[in-house]
Amino acid sequence: MADLVCQRLSLGEMADSQTEPGPGKRERLVSSAREVIHQQGVEKTTIADMAKAADVPVGNVYYYFKTKDELVAAAIEAHARDVEAQLRSLERHQTPQARLKALVRQLMSQRELVADYGCPLGTLCSELDKRPDGLNRACAELMRLPVDWAEEQFRSMGRRDARDLALPGNRAAHQHLPRAGADGPRRATDRALDRLADLIDHSRRYGWRDGIDRRGA
Repeated sequence: MADLVCQRLSLGEMADSQTEPGPGKRERLVSSAREVIHQQGVEKTTIADMAKAADVPVGNVYYYFKTKDELVAAAIEAHARDVEAQLRSLERHQTPQARLKALVRQLMSQRELVADYGCPLGTLCSELDKRPDGLNRACAELMRLPVDWAEEQFRSMGRRDARDLALPGNRAAHQHLPRAGADGPRRATDRALDRLADLIDHSRRYGWRDGIDRRGA
């Protein structure tokens, strides 16, 4: 991923020195790439598709991105920034339990938004998982952001199994959100998120500390 990022930043700096492309085109390209890739998938999406959605001439794309993969890498980075911002927004809640419950509520509210095309993160990373070109590692880092955050919250609650608790929650949240009509997987996702919410409530109600159930304390 480092090579892709360095190449992309270098190209961005070159683009800034050019006068032909107008301001905002790069941002539009990245935003449109995220949208079109979500709808069509990486393999079926062309640079021309993304340029058309961004209302940018195809030739101008190359002022910013030398290849399609560099634009895909920029889309992944934009997803990562959004995830980081979402997680930061949860810090306004005073306790780790409240922060985790707020995350679950956010995830539950997104189910209908992804009904037509699946989860933007899960579908993207599933498609790129077997790529050996660095995009798979970029996606792995993207999916690790909410896992690491959730692990930190559970660990703050005194759970020694914090990582084990964070991983299933992330899979339910991103990797298995279904497309429209997939009632079975949707119910499975609901159950997984419900179990996570119950666990959070249970930990708060009975005061888990140091990985020990102190209900009888």
